[in-house]
Amino acid sequence: MKHPAALAIGAAVLAAAAAGGGYWIGNRNAVEAAPPAVAAKTPRILYYRNPMGLPDTSPVPKKDPMGMDYIPVHEGEDDAGGASQLRISTEKVQKLGVRTEKASIRTIDRAVRAAGRVEPDERRTFTIAPKFEGYVERLHVNATGQEVVKGQPLFEVYSPELVSAQREYAIAAQGLQSLKGADSDAQGGMKQLAESSLMRLKNWDISEEQVRALARSGEAKRTMTFRSPVSGVVTEKKAVQGMRFMPGEMLYQVTDLSTVWVLADVFEQDIGLLKPRAKAKVAINAYPGKEFEGTVTYIYPTLQSATRTVQVRLELPNPGHMLKPGMFADVQLGAASRGSAVTVPVSAVIDSGTRRIVLVQAGEGRFEPREVKLGASGNEYVEILDGVKEGEDVVVAANFLIDAESNLKAAVGGFTAPQAKDKQKGAGHQAEGTIDEIDASTGTVSISHGPIDSLKWPAMTMDFKVANRALLTNMKPGTPIRFEFVERQEGEWVITGFQPAPATIGKAPPQPGDPHAGHR
Repeated sequence: MKHPAALAIGAAVLAAAAAGGGYWIGNRNAVEAAPPAVAAKTPRILYYRNPMGLPDTSPVPKKDPMGMDYIPVHEGEDDAGGASQLRISTEKVQKLGVRTEKASIRTIDRAVRAAGRVEPDERRTFTIAPKFEGYVERLHVNATGQEVVKGQPLFEVYSPELVSAQREYAIAAQGLQSLKGADSDAQGGMKQLAESSLMRLKNWDISEEQVRALARSGEAKRTMTFRSPVSGVVTEKKAVQGMRFMPGEMLYQVTDLSTVWVLADVFEQDIGLLKPRAKAKVAINAYPGKEFEGTVTYIYPTLQSATRTVQVRLELPNPGHMLKPGMFADVQLGAASRGSAVTVPVSAVIDSGTRRIVLVQAGEGRFEPREVKLGASGNEYVEILDGVKEGEDVVVAANFLIDAESNLKAAVGGFTAPQAKDKQKGAGHQAEGTIDEIDASTGTVSISHGPIDSLKWPAMTMDFKVANRALLTNMKPGTPIRFEFVERQEGEWVITGFQPAPATIGKAPPQPGDPHAGHR
């Protein structure tokens, strides 16, 4: 028989053990019953979108006719983008080398470039043309292009009229001296004769020095010397020793080339940016790496209709006569700044000729094509008047590759007016038919197809374009196909994919009065 105290101790130990075991079991059950930690919730996939940006979806994963996987659209993404957005996988974006830049506010300092030519300054061109009839007796300067200084003798002439005029003046001057003691009437008559003879000589451009020498000596000289009126270059010489010349006939032309003009042909759309006194830089092919600075002195008032250009005159100093008349010049004109504006890099704009598109990054792998209105353009940036806001990311590199990858033209169909949307332009349609002809040069396929319920079309034969010319490689005349197509623009139906049909589809002639007869 055990001691009562021992029994009490044993009971206590068992109670403690039971309590401990119960605590362990309870904790274990609690751990097992506790719900697992909440994991990151993956958005549910709603459907799969065509990788070419076309309005074609699938409830299950599949590939397009080109072997590209359809892109999954997760819950919450569908409303974020529109039917006009382009979707490209992240992997493809990386392969294409897509680079973006934010649209920002900046001042565009635009430079207008134009082609020009060096011309002599018309105000510094002088012509030597005697005002009397005579003969060239001697040439002092006998070559075109020879440099002369002001007052240098050019040629000597003999003229019977000139000799006669000199004698008249000499006689009148001597008579005036001899009549100093005579009455006033006699002196007045002789003085008037002397003045008229002197005026005749001056009208013939006889220099004051020659007139004074004639008055002193009283002897008429047989020849008269013509001198250069300015320092410059002889740009034209018609005088030949011994030749006879008539009054007003040009014998020499001397041009001062210390300052020259550059006449630049500026395009019509740039002329409004120029102002007189604006600075300009001129580059000449003969002097690579050297720039000449000039000033806009005049903008001509007429437009040359053949070239749609306006002439702008620049004035340039010409030390050392480096700038020679007739040289071609590359002119960069400073244009008036238009102030701060929203700008994007020039490379961000895709110009189709009829509209300008900029790809705006709407999210990872999502790009939204927007039609923009452009303003002033600089060397690197262009002003955006409408279509893009400050801070938006625009694609500046590989945007043309995105265009080719995702069929931008089909996506841009979302820009159509509301009434066009009512016609479901851009919506996908399916049909079966037989290929009749293929024109690889235009990317056109002629197909005889059966009725198309989605468009309420009867069976007929019509031409389709292909979204990608690679589709033509698997097409052959006479092959029955199932194909998908969209209306890219008014009356232009584009095949986006096809696959061989299990049975031949016979041709069906068009019905009389068919409203789609223009498609054939």
